[in-house]
Amino acid sequence: MLLSNDTLVSFFVASCLLGLAPGPDNLFVLAQSALRGKVAGLSVTLGLCTGLIGHTAAVALGLAALLATSPAAFTALKFCGAAYLLWLAWQAFRASSTGTGTTEANLLSGWQLYRRGIIMNITNPKVSIFFLAFLPQFADPARGSFSLQILLLGGIFIAATIMVFSGIALLASFLGELFNHSPAAQRALNRSAGAVFVALALKLALSER
Repeated sequence: MLLSNDTLVSFFVASCLLGLAPGPDNLFVLAQSALRGKVAGLSVTLGLCTGLIGHTAAVALGLAALLATSPAAFTALKFCGAAYLLWLAWQAFRASSTGTGTTEANLLSGWQLYRRGIIMNITNPKVSIFFLAFLPQFADPARGSFSLQILLLGGIFIAATIMVFSGIALLASFLGELFNHSPAAQRALNRSAGAVFVALALKLALSER
């Protein structure tokens, strides 16, 4: 067995707690769910977790270490992510001026939201660097292939994230429904989401390795 039962349990609990801690991804799920409903939130959640597959593979293959030591690659990726978040903020602010939700910005398919989640996650280089620091702490080279252990840990982290983020999506969509029939409340939600995206963009753009 690649990992002991104690390691698996402790890692799963740690992953759930990290999923609950306020961060760019769960705030993103919360905002999208409140604005567009539970299907949107779950689509974004699956997209974010698909992005985590890429970060897990990067750690297993040693690419995350290269990103951590390359200022140019880190800077380029984080600014791409920040620009994308600012574009999402612009869409949210534009929607707020037209009321309750017939704009193109609000009529996104599940696939588009899924893709949005992937882009949001994969363009954040800090996720790869976090995985590079976090996952190896639970791996034990004496128990077998280090790369396979990293992939297993990444899979467990993704499962925990899906569980936690799905709960956030369902709760946020329920709260969003309470305001769905009020144009003023819907505009407030859109503006709040836009503000969240701007804040996340600035945090990412100003982040250091």
